Amino acid sequence: MRTVLYILTVMAVIALAFWSYQENYETRKALNNADSARRDIQQAHARLGVLRAEWAYLNRPSRLLDLAEFNFDRLGLLPMAPEQFGNIDQIAYPSEPLLPILNPVDVSNTGDQP
Repeated sequence: MRTVLYILTVMAVIALAFWSYQENYETRKALNNADSARRDIQQAHARLGVLRAEWAYLNRPSRLLDLAEFNFDRLGLLPMAPEQFGNIDQIAYPSEPLLPILNPVDVSNTGDQP
């Protein structure tokens, strides 16, 4: 009886060792994948920072003014002036349309009453 118990114990230890070995490698693989994703995110943030800096450089007011003046014949762009802006009370909003009466009801007292 003891021999069977010893054999079962050794088999259980071997099975647990095999399971822990597999879990160890799966954990390492998951950690490597997480590190790779973290690196990709950091690279994307760096590229985004470069793109934002480039966008800010390309949208400099002095550069845009020079481009507007250079292409005035084709585009007809003029610099913005304060007179071009209005107040909110100058906007004419359309009135809401009246809803149609689909089922009219006669409420007058002209009907037959006893």
